[in-house]
Amino acid sequence: MGLLARCRYGQRVRHDGRRCVLHVGLGIPYWVSTTFYTLVLAAIFVIWYRVEKTLSIHSIFTTRRELFYWATVLATFALGTAAGDWTAVTLGLGYLGSGIMFAIIFAIPAIAHRGFGLNPIIAFWFAYIVTRPLGASFADWMGVSRERHGLNWGTGPVSIVLAVVIMACVVYMTVSARKTRSDGEPIRELTPQSRA
Repeated sequence: MGLLARCRYGQRVRHDGRRCVLHVGLGIPYWVSTTFYTLVLAAIFVIWYRVEKTLSIHSIFTTRRELFYWATVLATFALGTAAGDWTAVTLGLGYLGSGIMFAIIFAIPAIAHRGFGLNPIIAFWFAYIVTRPLGASFADWMGVSRERHGLNWGTGPVSIVLAVVIMACVVYMTVSARKTRSDGEPIRELTPQSRA
């Protein structure tokens, strides 16, 4: 919930013109900030892999790996915001057009993993990175004014609806999830001691 609040607050402030220091305050184009945050994210992944020899989220059980993970999350948020604004504003796709484009991009790793054997860790991170501009584009489309080609629902109502949907999804997945392998055997929960 804190993550959702932080996301929506960032969206609201950005669109009121008081955030986005790089673009509004310093006049840096969205494509430059998108490129910058792409390089930052790539650097995090390279360093994380060199130090830990894995990028699997299933192996995050040490403080150092947690720090790499949260650095990735922060870089992804910055990249997603910049990329979403770049495609919506600079490239002129609008928020709905950007959302549709990122939805198509979001499907690529699933198709590549299932149909062409893309590594599951690469597929996960590809999809994860795209979720930020995907969600932000649709949330912006719902929240911004009609003059900006949005639905004008406002950021408050959009945030409340998204919070309810996210909570419902988490509850559903928690209650209905069955942790089994493909052969039907239960998956043994890993503890820090069994991971060593």
